[in-house]
Amino acid sequence: MNADLEMQNIPEESGGDTVHGSIRSLKDLIEEVTAAYTDPVEQSDLGQTLPPVFPFPALVGQVELKLALTLAVINPAVGGVLILGPRGTGKTTAVRSLVDLLPEVEVSLCPYGCLPEELEAGGMDAVCPDCAKKYGQGLPLTRREPARLVELPLNARLEDVVGGLDERAALHRKILFKRGLLSTADRGILYVDEVNLLPDELSDALLDAAATGHFIVRRGPVSASYRSRFTLIGSMNPEEGQLRPQIFDRFGLRVVSRGLRTPEERLAAYRQAISYQRNPVAFCQGYQDQVKQLRERILAAREFLPQVTLPEPVALVGMHLIERLKIHSLRVDISLFEAARAHAAYNGCPEVSIDNLSAVAPLALRLRRSTAIQSFLDAQDREEHELQDLLDTSLE
Repeated sequence: MNADLEMQNIPEESGGDTVHGSIRSLKDLIEEVTAAYTDPVEQSDLGQTLPPVFPFPALVGQVELKLALTLAVINPAVGGVLILGPRGTGKTTAVRSLVDLLPEVEVSLCPYGCLPEELEAGGMDAVCPDCAKKYGQGLPLTRREPARLVELPLNARLEDVVGGLDERAALHRKILFKRGLLSTADRGILYVDEVNLLPDELSDALLDAAATGHFIVRRGPVSASYRSRFTLIGSMNPEEGQLRPQIFDRFGLRVVSRGLRTPEERLAAYRQAISYQRNPVAFCQGYQDQVKQLRERILAAREFLPQVTLPEPVALVGMHLIERLKIHSLRVDISLFEAARAHAAYNGCPEVSIDNLSAVAPLALRLRRSTAIQSFLDAQDREEHELQDLLDTSLE
C-alpha cells in the first residue's frame, strides 16, 4: 500500500500547447491561474453553526431504548442496537444524543487509518510509507478525540461508504485514497436511519465490514486496507418494509420504540421539544451537569467492565432461556451475556446476577425466532425420522 503514488506520464490530448513542469497546456495554465485568484467565499455563504444535540437525560420515557443505547456505549461487544417503531417516537433523536456520552479514543492522523499497534505487530510494511517515516522520526500517528457518531445516509454512494480515490489529489496527478464512512466510524458509532431501506450494495459492504472489523478497497493496481470496528445502530419503521435477515442478525439488542403511553409523559415531551426549539443552547446548558455525571458513570463502567465475571449458574439460566425460545443463532449468546456484564458494570457489580440478566434478556432475545427456519427444521426432522425408519426396516 502506497499512501501517495505519483501518477505515470499521461499522454496529452492533441491540440494543446505543452508547457514545462506540472502545467502541460495553455488550458492548464489558465485554470491554474484562475483557481489561484478565486474570490473568497462570503461568510454568510458558509452556512450556520449547527445547534447542540438534544441532551440524552432530557429524553422523556423510552426507558428501554435509553438502556440499550447506554449498554452499547459501555460494551461494544453487545453487537449494536436495532430500534423498531413508528415515525415520530424519538428514535433518531435518542441516537444522536449519544454524541456527548462517547469516550475518547485514539484516532489515526493518516487517511489510511494507520495505527501504532499495526506497525508494532507487522513492522514497517504494515503501514503506509508516510506513517513509517513519521514513526521513525518519533512523530505521533494518532491523537485522542471523542469517538465519532457517523450517520450513513440512504443516498450515499458506495465510494462514500467504503472510500475511493481522492479526486482532488488526482487533479495534481497523484493517486491518494480517501477514507469512507465505514473507516471514519472506526471505534465509534455508525448509525443508519431507515436501515431497512438501505440499498443492497451498501448493505453488503456494511455486512462485510461489520463481520471482520476491516475491509480492503481496490482501485486498479492499488489498494488500501481500513479498520472498521464500529458499533452499529439502526432504526426502522416496520410498515415501510422488512429488514434483510443477514442484517437483522447483526444487531445484538432490539428495542421496540412505542409512543409515550400516558398524557403526562406526552405533555412533558411536548414541553421539552418546544423549549429546545426556542433556545437550544440554553436548554442544553440546563442539562450539562446531568450529561457530565452520566458520561463519567459510563466511562467508569467501561473501565470496570474487564473485571466483571459471569458465574456458571447465571450463564446456565441464560442458556435455558435461549433453548426454550428455540433460538439457533450463536450471536444471541454473546449479546445476552455481554449486555448483562455491561449492566453489572454500570451498577458497580463485580459479577453478573440474575437481576442483571433479567434486565437485558428482553433486549437480547426478542425478534430472534424465525417461523420459516423453524418450519424448515421441523420438516427436516420428520424426513430424518422417516429415512431412519426405512433404513431400520431394510436392515432387518
